[in-house]
Amino acid sequence: MIGNDIVDLELAKTQSNWQRKGFLEKQFTPYEQKNILNSKNSFLQVWLFWSMKEAAYKCHVQEFQKRFFAPKKISCKILSNSEGIVEIESSLYCIKYLISTRYIHSCAVKNKNSKMVSDSFFIEKNTSQTNITNQQMLSYFPEDVVVQKNEFGVPFLYQQEKKLPISVSTSHHGNYGGFAFLHT
Repeated sequence: MIGNDIVDLELAKTQSNWQRKGFLEKQFTPYEQKNILNSKNSFLQVWLFWSMKEAAYKCHVQEFQKRFFAPKKISCKILSNSEGIVEIESSLYCIKYLISTRYIHSCAVKNKNSKMVSDSFFIEKNTSQTNITNQQMLSYFPEDVVVQKNEFGVPFLYQQEKKLPISVSTSHHGNYGGFAFLHT
């Protein structure tokens, strides 16, 4: 299982006021709130935790085939300047993340030793973010491989109508897209 999430930092500045009353309390655990408020860059910390939660949530939904909305039940911890861990209902997800000047991209896997392929990229305005993101990911596979989503929005790869044993995740936000995949 794999999940990924990307946050366009410029868009996040204009779309969401994370400093509004009650936002942190509704979205983050007390531990995360403390880390955000004590961070040298609270804005980046908010969106890093958000991205980590989303990536792990996507991995969790793939694994258990059920959706839910309970951000405070998703708990993040930073381990280094590129790794973290997220816990959801006693399941642990290993996170690798990249913070650039323009976006944050997080990828989640159950097994830290999983061989993951991931990428993040710019998407031109007025183009289909979903199509561009899928095209970028599919460039790693034979031409006849396609992406299909199930009723939970989980993407899967198919070749000649046969589901492939490869866990994939796609994400886009603003001017950026990202994907991650691993062989199951």
